[in-house]
Amino acid sequence: MRSPLPLTAASPPTSKIAVMLAYPRPVPYYPMPHWNNLLRSLLFILGLFLIPFPSFAQQPSEAPQAVEGPLAAPKTPAMTNDSVLKMAKAGLGDDLIIETINTQQGKYTTDADALVTLKSAGISDRVITAMINKSRRQLTNVPEKPVELSDVNEIGVYYKDHTGKWIAIEPEIVHIKSGGWLKSTATHGIIKEDRNGHLNGRESKLALQCPIEILIYVPEGVSANEYDFLRFRLNSDNREFRVLTGGVFHSTGGADRDEVKFNPVKTAPHTYQFTVNKDTGGGEYGILPPGTGNVTNGGKIYTFAIVE
Repeated sequence: MRSPLPLTAASPPTSKIAVMLAYPRPVPYYPMPHWNNLLRSLLFILGLFLIPFPSFAQQPSEAPQAVEGPLAAPKTPAMTNDSVLKMAKAGLGDDLIIETINTQQGKYTTDADALVTLKSAGISDRVITAMINKSRRQLTNVPEKPVELSDVNEIGVYYKDHTGKWIAIEPEIVHIKSGGWLKSTATHGIIKEDRNGHLNGRESKLALQCPIEILIYVPEGVSANEYDFLRFRLNSDNREFRVLTGGVFHSTGGADRDEVKFNPVKTAPHTYQFTVNKDTGGGEYGILPPGTGNVTNGGKIYTFAIVE
C-alpha cells in the first residue's frame, strides 16, 4: 500500500483530484465465485434425485398376501403297530405310550397274529388294550373320553392321598382262630366249625377319612369282586372277623355283619376302583384277597381305620 506524499512548504500545491488519486484504494471483495460453487453443488445433488436411473433403481418387493383364517397345521402321520413297537424299543413307559395312543390318530392291526407279534415283542397288556380300544372308538365313532392312568403296576390295595397319588396300604398277617362256637348251616343240617380271622393289635396303623378312593390291582385271572371288604370286631388287644372255610360266612346268624358291600369298577387291565363313603361309618376295616390270600390258609389282609 502506498503512503501519501507528505506535504511540505517547498512542495507545490496540488489539486484535490490529484490527492484523491494518490490515496490508496481498497481492493474490492468478490464473494460470487464461492456462492457459485455452492450453488452448482446443490444443483448437482438435486439432479441425482430428479433424474431416473432405471438400471440401478431398486424394485419394490411385493407385500405378503394376507391369508384368511388360521394357518393349517402340518399333518402328523397316523400311528401304527410299528410306531408302538418303536416307542417300546426306545424305552418309553407304558403310561406315555398309552397317552400317545389316546391323543393321536392311529390305525392299528389287532387281529390274532398281530397281537401275538406285539406280545412277543414285549408290549404290555395295557398298551395292547389301548390300541384295541382306540380302533374300536374309531369304528363306532364314539367321542373319546380322557383316560385317567394310574402309576400302579403291582398287586395290592391302594388309597388316593390329597395330592392325587396312589399310596399302597400295608397288609397285616391274618391268624386263624379255630373252635370257639358252632353254627348249624342250612345245608343238610351239617354242623360246621366257624373260624375267626385274628389280627394282633386293636388298631390299624393307617387312619383315613371318608370319602376314600380305593384301587385294587389284582393278579392275572382274578376279579376284584372276589375280594372281601370287612369290618372288624374289636377286642381288648386284637381285631377279629368271622369266616368259614372258603370265605366270609354269609348267613343271618350275625356273621354277615362283618362284610361290607362294595362295587368295584374296572378302569384298566388288572385295575379296579371304588369309593368308601361316609355312610360306611367309622371303625376298623380290611380288604381280604381271595385264593391263597384267604384266611382259611392264613395270609394277609389290607387294613385301615375310618375316622369320623
